[in-house]
Amino acid sequence: MNIEEILSKADHTLLKQDATWTQIKEICDDAIKYNTASVCIPASYVKRAASYIKIASPDEESKVKVCTVIGFPNGYDTTNVKVYEALEAINDGADEIDMVINIGWLKDKEYASLLDEITKVKAACNDKILKVIVETCLLTEEEKIKICEIVSATKADYIKTSTGFSTGGATVEDVKLFAKHKRDSLKIKASGGISSLEDAEAMINAGADRLGTSRIVKIVKEKEKN
Repeated sequence: MNIEEILSKADHTLLKQDATWTQIKEICDDAIKYNTASVCIPASYVKRAASYIKIASPDEESKVKVCTVIGFPNGYDTTNVKVYEALEAINDGADEIDMVINIGWLKDKEYASLLDEITKVKAACNDKILKVIVETCLLTEEEKIKICEIVSATKADYIKTSTGFSTGGATVEDVKLFAKHKRDSLKIKASGGISSLEDAEAMINAGADRLGTSRIVKIVKEKEKN
């Protein structure tokens, strides 16, 4: 698998609490240069980043998408708050929304509440992409299968493994598990701990359609120096 293919599946990510506009602008520039799928950034920078990318990369067909996160990283915000966050982000120029589920609801078997919340957030997203973060490192295998079935029952576009802010990230085994239990049209985003091109390729080969990573572009830039 060539580097360009891997980059085309990468959501170039910066979600650190101390992220500055200078850093956000840099990853936007990198995303444009290396043709990543998107930049995944805090909601407070979406409007500025969307405006910047529109000027820096005016071709609509090849324009880097702006992705942001809601209910992040813990997922226990109310449904109304998540819906509002999604609406505001899209109004500010976001093309893709990554939402965190209420993990406690999953463990309490509040399946109808989870289904309702994802459905409402997707409705708020309208034609924009919704990725549903389930935080696999906190789930049992039974819970992983169940949430995959729940997300499959909605119109969400992706199921996403991890926030990168908990006790673990994506694993090949979890990607394969989702690939086995999801509906055909639901895509998979592997995120968290993808630290090498080999990791990235393994996730893609296991069934991941997108990669959430802050490191792949950095690795490519380092290779160019050598």
